Amino acid sequence: MELWIAIFAGTMTAATPLLLAALGEVVVEKSGVLNLGIEGMMLIGAAVAFWLAISGWGLPAAFVGGALAGLLSSALFAALALLFMANQSASGLALAIFGTGLSAMIGMGFGSQPVATLKALDLGGLSDLPLIGPLLFSFDPMVYLTLATVPAVWWFLTRTKSGLILRMVGESPENAHAIGYPVLKIRLAAILFGGAMAGLAGAYLSVAYVGIWVENMTAGRGWIALSLVVFAAWRPWRALAGAVLFGGFTILQLHGQILGLPLPSEALSALPYLATIIVLVAISQGRKRRLDVPASLARPYRPGA
Repeated sequence: MELWIAIFAGTMTAATPLLLAALGEVVVEKSGVLNLGIEGMMLIGAAVAFWLAISGWGLPAAFVGGALAGLLSSALFAALALLFMANQSASGLALAIFGTGLSAMIGMGFGSQPVATLKALDLGGLSDLPLIGPLLFSFDPMVYLTLATVPAVWWFLTRTKSGLILRMVGESPENAHAIGYPVLKIRLAAILFGGAMAGLAGAYLSVAYVGIWVENMTAGRGWIALSLVVFAAWRPWRALAGAVLFGGFTILQLHGQILGLPLPSEALSALPYLATIIVLVAISQGRKRRLDVPASLARPYRPGA
């Protein structure tokens, strides 16, 4: 029983950075913009957060700094995609490569110096309850904050006027502009939000999940977050389910040998990425899923053109 509780707890912490990045990208893509640079933004956020943490600024400042770093890096993508109308896929890939190199440069002096990681919330007697305590009340604050973000994003997209306008921009920017809405400003706000969420996800990896600096520490999580958006059909609640699923595969590779799975360690390490490929192939076979894609996704827009 203790092993399964540990697997569940590990799954939720492993799912947290995936869910943060995926929720940000859901909002971005709902506005009609495709940003493939999540991996780079996560790495930049991770590097800046770790630098702030080892410099004595404290974990709250590290998380804020990571989010701001992701936001600023997404502004580079916004300039290319919105102002210069560059190809969004190419611009996102460029951001991913740029973030990988920049984070490696920032982290050159970190060495193997550890930081004090984020601790679980002290909820008093709740954490000591049999079975329920370890399952529900033994996580750090960012796990709970991320879970609370899911209904918040869902509410924004489906129950607010601003969310309706955002979705209109993603479906038909021409009609939104004709009504009088500033399409580019709305898309810019969505891109910056997505960047901040990716930076926050990277910060969680470096100062809460791992606690030491490792170059390329995201290890493809940004690409998994991108696949989660498709898996979730651009819906926050499904993104939560997908993040837990992929987080479970990540933890399974750590506990596979303990559970007696007859697979070599290399195959277990490949499980999260193999699951990503299988899910994307399965989704591509379903025509109904394609109806959920924002109609103007990745299509540049120039007002008055």
